[in-house]
Amino acid sequence: MSKPFDVIVIGAGPGGYIAAIRAAQLGMNVACIDEWKNEAGGPAPGGTCTNVGCIPSKALLQSSEHFDHANHHFAEHGITTTGVKMDIAKMLARKDTVVKQNNDGILYLFKKNKVSFFHGRGAFASKSDAGYEVKVTGTTEESLVAKHIIIATGSNARALPGTPFDEVNILSNDGALRLGAVPKKLVLIGSGVIGLEMGSVWRRLGSDVTILEGLPTFLGAVDEQIAKEAKKAFDKQGLKIELGVKVGEIVNSKKGVTVNYTNAKGEAMVLDADKLIISIGRVANTLGLHPDAVGLQLDERGAIVVDAECKTNLPGVWAVGDVVRGPMLAHKAEEEGVAVAERIAGQHGHVNFNTIPWVIYTSPEIAWVGRTEQQLKADGVAYKAGTFPFLANGRARALGDTTGMVKFLADATTDEILGVHMVGPQVSELISEAVVAMEFKASAEDIARICHAHPSLSEATKEAALAVDKRTLNF
Repeated sequence: MSKPFDVIVIGAGPGGYIAAIRAAQLGMNVACIDEWKNEAGGPAPGGTCTNVGCIPSKALLQSSEHFDHANHHFAEHGITTTGVKMDIAKMLARKDTVVKQNNDGILYLFKKNKVSFFHGRGAFASKSDAGYEVKVTGTTEESLVAKHIIIATGSNARALPGTPFDEVNILSNDGALRLGAVPKKLVLIGSGVIGLEMGSVWRRLGSDVTILEGLPTFLGAVDEQIAKEAKKAFDKQGLKIELGVKVGEIVNSKKGVTVNYTNAKGEAMVLDADKLIISIGRVANTLGLHPDAVGLQLDERGAIVVDAECKTNLPGVWAVGDVVRGPMLAHKAEEEGVAVAERIAGQHGHVNFNTIPWVIYTSPEIAWVGRTEQQLKADGVAYKAGTFPFLANGRARALGDTTGMVKFLADATTDEILGVHMVGPQVSELISEAVVAMEFKASAEDIARICHAHPSLSEATKEAALAVDKRTLNF
């Protein structure tokens, strides 16, 4: 006999667990299924983000940044340090503790909101008048049924053809977060978010890091001016980034990995490394979901086909997050999860894809929302631009980090903000002001007229807005 629910959520990553909680808040009887396990075999909800993505990577970035500051920046503050060492095992243990705290927090939220949690893999079994039957296998063996199903099964790391991950020498994001020692030489393929963040972690800890990127431009999705500023900072730090390469044969042996490639000049090159991290994107995860059992439609890339409201081709079946179209971002998945739960309840859930912020948590951080200058040019949009460097910001000087700038792009006629782009200290926190402004269709003048605390990094945001009208006060 199948256990009846109003809503079954398959997957407890950011999209799934948030959807489950919101549906429960709206009075629905909700089940959430997730198969992630911790080292003890217990449940570890939170998906890729919590277990092998956003959360652990930020923990390692923080630890490695502290180490870098102790070695290279404390002296200018009058702090003398000698013999600074990094205990990798302790660093990883702290990272694991942070992950577990997040896992346990989600389980607590399920209990608080009366969401029934099932630890195992969820798969479609059949469709009937009662709804969709979903089988749970693994730690828990159950049969559940509901009229509404929300699929939030996330994504998996994309491997290079013919070069599978062994998580020993050839690593995905998972293996990159579990390295037990600092590799002397580290090669990364792909200069996206994962590549830059993982490269930054291990470079700070002493690795000789080379990043190979197939595209001829660095961070092509980022505003070109911001990307160039970021690249200058990474080059100065010693992060080697080669653009326009074509990767050839990769040889994995007990001694390490050899990467053969052709550089942008057409020259044959060879790199020997202790470890290789491949970060060339991610693919939708529908493994074991059994979509054929109910006729669920997938696209040519294996992602679940949905409309603008996250509805699939099946009535009552929805999908959110990495497993559908759009950017693979945890916060995008969360917003879709909330919107779907509200749509099921008869409300009008909404996600504005034009104001989803992006962040790369390197040092300097990179963050942006809206359109880039090159996109506006390509679309023939008349615009005004204003920039302000952190070099002229008092708080940045006090922090000892004046790298980067804030850039505003506004409509030439209406002054409506079309995009905000940042590279510099703590811009992951500053970008939210720009998101709020764009949600309310604010003008650059609106931000320029708002009082910002002094001294603060946010003053750079105000000054960049003033720069749109060529009237900065501090530069």
